[in-house]
Amino acid sequence: MHFIVYPGLWRRLLAATVSLCVATAVADSWPTAPAKTSNLNLGAPIERWDEAIPLGNGLTGGLLWGGGHVLKLSLDRGDLWDNRQPDVWSHPDRNYATVRRLLGQKKHKSLEDMFRQPYLRFAYPTKIPAGRLEVDLGDGTDVEEFSLDLASATGRAQLNKGTAEVFFHATEPVALLRFPNGKAKGRLVPPTSVKRLGYPPVELGHEGNVQWFLQKTHDDRALAVVAATRSDGETTEMAVAITSTDDGADPVSLGRRRVQSALDRGYASLLPAHVEWWKKFWGRSVVALPDRAIQRHYDLVQYFYGAASRRGAPPIPLQGVWTADDGNLPPWKGDFHNDLNTQMTYWAYFTSGHFDQGASFLDFLWGRLPKHRAFAKDFFGAPGAAVPGVMSLAGDPIGGWCAYSLSPTMGAWIAHSFYQHWRFTMDERFLNERAYPYCEAIAQCLEGLLEPDERGKLKLPLSSSPEIHENAPESWLTPNSNFDLSLLRWLFGALAEMAQARGDAAAAAHWTDLLDRLDPLAVEGESGPLRLAPDESLAFSHRHFSHLLAIYPLGTLHVEGTDRDRRVIDASIAQLGLHGTRKWTGYSFSWLACLAARAGKPELALENLNVFLKAFVSRNGFHLNGDYKRLGFSDFTYRPFTLEGNFAAAQAVHEMLLQSWGGAVRVFPAAPKAWANVEFADLRAEGAFAVSARRRNGSTVLVRIRAEQGGALRLRDPFDGRPVAWNRPDVRRAHGDFTCALGKGETLEGRAVEEREP
Repeated sequence: MHFIVYPGLWRRLLAATVSLCVATAVADSWPTAPAKTSNLNLGAPIERWDEAIPLGNGLTGGLLWGGGHVLKLSLDRGDLWDNRQPDVWSHPDRNYATVRRLLGQKKHKSLEDMFRQPYLRFAYPTKIPAGRLEVDLGDGTDVEEFSLDLASATGRAQLNKGTAEVFFHATEPVALLRFPNGKAKGRLVPPTSVKRLGYPPVELGHEGNVQWFLQKTHDDRALAVVAATRSDGETTEMAVAITSTDDGADPVSLGRRRVQSALDRGYASLLPAHVEWWKKFWGRSVVALPDRAIQRHYDLVQYFYGAASRRGAPPIPLQGVWTADDGNLPPWKGDFHNDLNTQMTYWAYFTSGHFDQGASFLDFLWGRLPKHRAFAKDFFGAPGAAVPGVMSLAGDPIGGWCAYSLSPTMGAWIAHSFYQHWRFTMDERFLNERAYPYCEAIAQCLEGLLEPDERGKLKLPLSSSPEIHENAPESWLTPNSNFDLSLLRWLFGALAEMAQARGDAAAAAHWTDLLDRLDPLAVEGESGPLRLAPDESLAFSHRHFSHLLAIYPLGTLHVEGTDRDRRVIDASIAQLGLHGTRKWTGYSFSWLACLAARAGKPELALENLNVFLKAFVSRNGFHLNGDYKRLGFSDFTYRPFTLEGNFAAAQAVHEMLLQSWGGAVRVFPAAPKAWANVEFADLRAEGAFAVSARRRNGSTVLVRIRAEQGGALRLRDPFDGRPVAWNRPDVRRAHGDFTCALGKGETLEGRAVEEREP
């Protein structure tokens, strides 16, 4: 039975006879993801590693490329790191007090020598690659095309004589390859870039059908890559394993056991369990867009989560499990950049419901919390915890541009992910055991650093806004920069909310008091754009919109606030356009797409998504930072590969389809005109709701919301005031919203109904 909520029903019944019917052809079936049209299909040859077919299982990864009769599989593993720290970090004067003193004395060069030069002088800490497997297919066999089947996470090379296939097993630590002839021969190629790290020569080994190399690294550590081959004369199968001393004392022996076991069972026997894992992964949510290019990219980015981020494995650094295979160490050391990159990389998992993938990031940070408590004490001289802005896998600071690499507020931006995870799952245990304690630790450090000014307003001793003014002395801004202030205001407010949810009124009052002692955000004039700092406005093109954090992703300044709030948001976004995009990189465009969607500007969001895909994405989908095609969108024309721009672009799609901040669910809040026909299934909203919706001819025709935890639901009217047939009698109108209470597992469904005048 459906119950109809019809605005002005009785008045309209008196005026005319009205007949209602459910909107035409609203089918109950939902699309399955990913569509075959989203698969990667790339012509051969692929001559660069950063255009290769990406494969992975969270811990290990591979890039399939090559041409002619040679296939290449570049290899990587997420925990292959040189975590050594230069001795300079052990000096007792490497601390915040020294930074303050040198800045006070205007000794910027001394600051550079202390924190920037070690970053340049030492190759470590750094992510390290694992080498590659090269396969000679035999004379007369050539590669014609490469492809990636997203549904099964299988890479293929179409040959002139059959098809070669490869997958990194979803639940076992091996990669499997199959070739349509008995002549394929593999050769392991050790990485050459590790010579820069002072490692000894690689040790090669071969016995029977197995080959390997052992690369000793540092501190009695080593990595091994082992490959085994088996042929029946008609087909050839290979298995590859990457092992290290993290797995045991003898990585070669372990690798040999793994590849032999895999070959004994065979490619066909191992494939079904791998495909089943991916079937469950794709079943979490689905988006069906009318724009094929954006759809392909969106599906590929969801695949990146499954391939590169898995609970029990390290989270995604700059390049994920696809470290550069060009004879060099990875750009920016392949590190964890916490001034934007790591946060942006994990923006999109909440709405897509890939919570296990996001848990990789949160588990990692939680595990580093003791080290970050020590960093707060030893470097900042403060209680609580602080997260380095530029960080190794071990959680140690790497250094670099001091103003942001050692900023204490980076941890607050990291903490936002813990808060969001709680809001999207409403997991009470996570709130009590992870989200609140983590955010509290970060806030304790910041509270310990804050000092009252002459008006009693709390200020940090030093302030910055990454990566404004690059690394010049001017990068130190007047406290508090809007970046720092946005994070402080959000963090104290979030802690008050979480404390209330925990029933701790005293803690909530404490955090609210700190929030009340902060200045409002710095605005130019009465209602102009957000400033960089109280005494400085953005006066140039810049890639990092750090001063706009309050708008996105924090959402503390939003379009449902005051008229002044809306004017400030509009002016801030307009100012970005005023200064142009010459100093932007790829992620700038995907970030602006998110900003625009949150501000209710769907056409601007779509425009920037399209620029991102057109100018800053490799043919395999990787974000290449610069306008490498030289299309005129940016002065940066280089092509270093990092992933954060990809994930921000996927999040922009989410923001256009579903928003759930401020206690209300909004369906199709920023759908552009070109997306007149669009649908999604089981995207997640804050409050632990799984939302499905369908839009036809520019109007919402169906919304279905399932409560995964249970609670009060507030839904902004997605039907534009049209009558709605609901499946429940308890749906009420409140200030233009639909409200009801859903128990765990219950579903609310609303269908637009069509009125016919006599």
